[in-house]
Amino acid sequence: MKESVGFIGAGNMAHAIVEGWLGKGLAKPDEIFVSNRTPGKLQRLEEQFKVQVCSTNEGVVEKSDVVILAVKPQDLETAVENISSAFTEDQLVISLAAGVKLRKLKKLLPQCRNLVRLMANTPAKVMKGSFAYCTLGDSLRADSFMDRMFKPLGFTIKLDEGDAFEAFSVASSAGVGFVYELMIYWQEWLEEHGLDPETAQQLTIHTFLGASELALRSGTQSLEELQSRVTSKKGITAAGLASMRELEIERLLRYSFEKSALRDRELAQE
Repeated sequence: MKESVGFIGAGNMAHAIVEGWLGKGLAKPDEIFVSNRTPGKLQRLEEQFKVQVCSTNEGVVEKSDVVILAVKPQDLETAVENISSAFTEDQLVISLAAGVKLRKLKKLLPQCRNLVRLMANTPAKVMKGSFAYCTLGDSLRADSFMDRMFKPLGFTIKLDEGDAFEAFSVASSAGVGFVYELMIYWQEWLEEHGLDPETAQQLTIHTFLGASELALRSGTQSLEELQSRVTSKKGITAAGLASMRELEIERLLRYSFEKSALRDRELAQE
């Protein structure tokens, strides 16, 4: 069943989802409606994908069976409260705003029966995204939409709203940034040892890509088992791993994850 989908907000996440959907043939440009507070990103989406542009958020709501709130958490209330009466009880409303819980969405849109909180990340544009969602209301409709529109874009799971959802949010959203941080260090070290920037970047990308693809295709093998297969006693990998463990890299990464989780809770309070 085809449904028109509207995006309030035309930022990076909206762009990634639209690109993924159109690339997979899951939607057509004339079925996607988008609005944005400023014209720049909106114009880019229109030029690149030929989607339907609306001059107001209310226009998006009126034209869409499914409305995706793709705005920053601190902007959500402002974007919705003045047009809340335009939403209907039958619409599926999906929020991408980190930290904003379902009870807050219900308070903003009391008439809406089908509310979804979704955490996504930008690898959706290349069909390698990670998505977690929780629902309030008609779960079957939300489940059907997620199966049809998001599972083709990557790993998708339904979770209860709580610690697990928060952890997924940090690992999928902030986690992409954390991986890029590690990749930057990788590339810089290679450049310091004589590789030109382009070669250093390509080697870094292919190392992370190859390890991830190998893990993905290794069935039930754990990451520890995969690591042991590339680590020989007294070899170069073992030497590096021993140093990483002595320096307590795990503790530093855990601290970074917890700081992100704390910010997620702060956004919920704000």
